[in-house]
Amino acid sequence: MRFGGKVAVVTGAAQGIGEAIAKRLWQDGADYVALIDQNAGKMREAALRLDSAEKKAGGYVCDVASMADVQKVFDGIIQAHGKIDILVNNAGITRDAMFHKMTDEQWDTVINVNLKSMYTCCKAVVDGMRARKYGKIVNIASVSAFGNLGQTNYGASKGGVIGFTKCLAKELARSNCTVNCIAPGYINTDMLQAVPEQVMQKFLASIPMERLGEPEELAAAAAFLCSDDSSFITGECLVVSGGSYM
Repeated sequence: MRFGGKVAVVTGAAQGIGEAIAKRLWQDGADYVALIDQNAGKMREAALRLDSAEKKAGGYVCDVASMADVQKVFDGIIQAHGKIDILVNNAGITRDAMFHKMTDEQWDTVINVNLKSMYTCCKAVVDGMRARKYGKIVNIASVSAFGNLGQTNYGASKGGVIGFTKCLAKELARSNCTVNCIAPGYINTDMLQAVPEQVMQKFLASIPMERLGEPEELAAAAAFLCSDDSSFITGECLVVSGGSYM
């Protein structure tokens, strides 16, 4: 199996892209997949959809912006399963507003969840990966990093994810640990469900493939970057957008 012998952690895994990535890693044979989210109910349901016996997958409630919370949860996973080989940092939120109307709370919340979580979660696994001379980290960015109306907070956080990825990749390369990121375009998730029809049509018109991406397509890209098939790829940002940013 592609991920036989591997222990994986996926944040923001209660639904959408995160759940699809966790499912793909589980389907491809990971020994254990830890699903992390703040939404206890949805996270529990997602974990049970993967593995009702809870032997090869489990859910964990965690505030990824809190170093203390992350360290406690990740230490528990390591204690129970011996290591963490794969980390997918997918947790993310939006609090959209035009900049002149944006509040401090909207700015701080998005930066903390989307960007600070990269620091807290990677901090919890890097020492072990370096010691074992093996690790796969995949961070989920966004094409909004390249500019989008009403998303200065979100775009700044995702631009930070790309920069963070490239810097950490340079530091970990000699330890045989790869760090890459994926910048999704418009993906068919709950985040887009509230978009008005006329706006959705504009989105579709900007995509050469003339459709939204599916979470499973993001999961396939993430699985590649988490696998040994990508052993000589690090510090890269893979845009998965149906051609929007070709």
